[in-house]
Amino acid sequence: MRKRTLGSLVLAVALSAVSCTASEAQTPPFDFSGEVTRVVDGDTLEVDEKISVRLAEIDAPERDQPFGSEATRALARLTSKRTARFEVVDVDRYDRYVAHVFVGDVQVNREMVRRGFAWAYTRYVRDLDVIDLEKVARRQSRGLWALPEADRDPPWIWRRSSRKAPAAVSAPRFEAVCGPKTRCSEMSHCAEARFHLEKCGLSHLDGDQDGTPCESLCR
Repeated sequence: MRKRTLGSLVLAVALSAVSCTASEAQTPPFDFSGEVTRVVDGDTLEVDEKISVRLAEIDAPERDQPFGSEATRALARLTSKRTARFEVVDVDRYDRYVAHVFVGDVQVNREMVRRGFAWAYTRYVRDLDVIDLEKVARRQSRGLWALPEADRDPPWIWRRSSRKAPAAVSAPRFEAVCGPKTRCSEMSHCAEARFHLEKCGLSHLDGDQDGTPCESLCR
């Protein structure tokens, strides 16, 4: 009797594991519902504290982009702590569900564009209403469309520009103390030589009196 009970338990656990795997392997399209527990930015949500969802067919300003914080707040007003329905159409490279989001009768993707908090993501858009809604928002200067043109780079352009921007080069570090070093041959770089010239009064470091110390370092 005990063996039979133990065998039944093992079988139940195995079936449960198979069921979970099948659920996790679910591929789009499919629908599900859940509570929006976090708004990441203007086009990304967290559902039930574990599922990441990217709004389909739209692209909102990045958080460090002009109007990014306004877009995030707008999406929060529409969805935060509310139960939503998600029509999943894809899974992106970050393993987020790409979905059309509904809160009651409001299709949130369209509403973000209608209010001027997001662009139609032209590379992926299939819903022609999204494009029309952007045209109206642009014409009526809603949301981000009231910004100066220089501040209205689409997010896909902004992201590409940010990736190309060179990283800031930090100044070389050295011990800013007068006394131990007095000759160019003892300096490790130009910043250190310039410190000793300007702060420590070592005028001989600038032999030709042109304001540049240790020419071998400060070319």
